[in-house]
Amino acid sequence: MREAGGFRLLFFATLASSIGTWLAFIALVVDVFDRTENASWVSALLVVEFLPSVIVGFLAGRLLDVASRRWILVFADLARAAVFFALPFATSALQIVALAFVAGVATSLFRPAVYAGLPNLVADEDLPQANGLLQSADNFTWAVGALVGGALVAATSPDVAYLVNAFSFLVSALLIVRIRQSLEEPERAPSRGHWGDLADGFSFALRSKSLLTIIVAWSIAIFATAGVNVAEIVLAKNVFDAGDFGYGLLVAAGAVGLLLGSLFGGSWIEQRGMAVPYGVSIGLMALGFGAAAAAPNVWVAAIVVVAAGAGNGVAVITNAVLVQRGAPDRLRGRAFAVVMSLGYAFLGLGMIVAGPLTNEAGARTVWAAAAGLLGIAAIVGFLLARRVDAETGRVSARHASGPEPLRD
Repeated sequence: MREAGGFRLLFFATLASSIGTWLAFIALVVDVFDRTENASWVSALLVVEFLPSVIVGFLAGRLLDVASRRWILVFADLARAAVFFALPFATSALQIVALAFVAGVATSLFRPAVYAGLPNLVADEDLPQANGLLQSADNFTWAVGALVGGALVAATSPDVAYLVNAFSFLVSALLIVRIRQSLEEPERAPSRGHWGDLADGFSFALRSKSLLTIIVAWSIAIFATAGVNVAEIVLAKNVFDAGDFGYGLLVAAGAVGLLLGSLFGGSWIEQRGMAVPYGVSIGLMALGFGAAAAAPNVWVAAIVVVAAGAGNGVAVITNAVLVQRGAPDRLRGRAFAVVMSLGYAFLGLGMIVAGPLTNEAGARTVWAAAAGLLGIAAIVGFLLARRVDAETGRVSARHASGPEPLRD
């Protein structure tokens, strides 16, 4: 934070936009659910927020490696600000979902651009900690924003949260403009055309042990967490009878855990490599959500969800470092886009299944099933990440630079 000025600005930009984002997330879900009283509409809302990421990864991921990543971030912030300034004028759940889709398009470019550009702002040995700090900023605001958002929406209306989020994106854009360092290497590899560049990204993803670890293990995990996300509001409001505040409490509990995991995950990865932190963190998610499925009330559920969130926080940092160290800069944007696209595809599939399943089987059953799938993902992730550690010949990320980049 003291030595890397560009990273410092990116950190505060993330902090600013995340505060409004989590206020608005609670507002969006509550707004749609209150208008429809139907978990399937919640599924639709969550799906359209990330569905563009699937499309971008398959069709526009090359943009992250050929265009200025700084201006991609700025334009994405401005587009999202415009969406949330428009949301107070929406008159139906369908309009809310449509505007959320537009915001999702911008977010689908913003997230991979941030993580693809990060290795150009900090030294390689600082990558785990830098990722942890970015995740900590997001998770801190998730915890605070979700809890305050639930209370704010209950006391006023979703429109207030929408407007706060719009202004937060403007602040983020201004901070990113001030970053002086480049978010990409000075000399970019020449393009082989849209389909050639796209093929390069997918080919590298399938050959890289680091990326294959994420594609397989995290796809299982994210399919499971889709059910958790969709059924969460039903668990809080209908099963625990805790209302909007109870839903905000569960979301905030997960964010507190994420914050704890992201604060200490970087150091753990530096000390133990990838395999142990990855397998244990996903296993902790399984235990936490499984215990919450059997909890007698929202307060007990919130406590164990903190543990699940901590596991999630470590796993997310591990995913980012696997890609950053496993992909050269000329392919890093596409690598992130491909990994995120496949992950979001499984998340979308899980949410499509989870909406009707929650209506039929109940929220407790969905959370219990998610815990079982996460247990499988933990074992798979540990075994595959061991291959990455063996390939790099280390257990500590501090003493080596990572997998050898793919060369022309």
